[in-house]
Amino acid sequence: MRADLHIHTTCSDGTKSPEEIVSLAKSIGLAAIAITDHDTLEGVEPAVTAGRRLNLEVIPGIELSAECDSGEIHILGYLIDLNQQEFLDKLSLFRQGRIDRMKKMIDKLRDHGLEVQFNRVLEISGSGSLGRPHLAAALLETGAIKSTQEAFDRFIGNGKPAYVPRFKLSPEEAIQLIRAAGGVPVLAHPGMIESTPTPDELITAGLAGLEAYHPAHSRELSAYYVRLARAKGLIITGGSDYHGPGHTGRCRLGSDTVPCEVVSDLRKYAP
Repeated sequence: MRADLHIHTTCSDGTKSPEEIVSLAKSIGLAAIAITDHDTLEGVEPAVTAGRRLNLEVIPGIELSAECDSGEIHILGYLIDLNQQEFLDKLSLFRQGRIDRMKKMIDKLRDHGLEVQFNRVLEISGSGSLGRPHLAAALLETGAIKSTQEAFDRFIGNGKPAYVPRFKLSPEEAIQLIRAAGGVPVLAHPGMIESTPTPDELITAGLAGLEAYHPAHSRELSAYYVRLARAKGLIITGGSDYHGPGHTGRCRLGSDTVPCEVVSDLRKYAP
C-alpha cells in the first residue's frame, strides 16, 4: 500500500479541489495522501471528510516557504494540529502578506502599461492562497501575454520588473512553528535547492525528515537522499508534488510515493 505525501489543491495553487484529489487518489489505488497546500490548512478538513467517505487516509499537512541566504526553502509539516491558535494566527499574517504583495505587483505592472484588476485576481484565486499563478492568469486574460509562463518570464518571475518578494520565515523558524503546532517538519524536495543550511543545522532546529522521493529527483539523487536520511536518523518521505492539470512542469498524482509505513513513522515522531 502506497502513500503520496505532497499534494496541492485549489486552496493554494492547485487546480483540483480537495474532494477531487481524494476521489482521484482512491481511483488510482493510493491508501493514504497528505494535503500540503502552501501556507494554508484550508484544504485539509474537506479532504479528511471526503477521505472518511471513501475510506482513504488523509494526513493533515502544509508546505511553508522559508528563506535563507542562498534562496527559498520549503518545509513540509505533517500532522499539524488544525486548532493550534498561534499557528493559525501566523497563517493569517501570511495571507495578509500575500494580499499586500499582490497589490504591489499590480502597481508595478501598471507602471509598465499593463492593466490588471486586483478584484479579478481574487476571483481567479477563489478560496485558494493568493499567488503569482493567479496574477499570471489575470494577465493572460488581458491579451498582453500569450501564456502564463510568459508572465513569469517577462514580468513577475524572480528578478523581473513586476516581481515583489514575499515575506518568509527562516528555515529554523518554519521548523519550530510546525513543531509548536504538534507537527512533523520535513525538508521538501532538497534536490531543487541550490544550497541549504547543513542537515545537522536543520536537525538541531527540529527537522524530522527528508523528502527523498520527488519528481525533480533522479533515481540516483533519491538514493543519495535516502542514504543521507538514514545516516542522520531522519524519516524518509516522498510525494508527487501534484498541482493538477494545467500546472506547468508537474507530474501525475501518485508518480512518487512511499510505503504507508512512513505514515506510521510520522505519527511516532509527532508529539
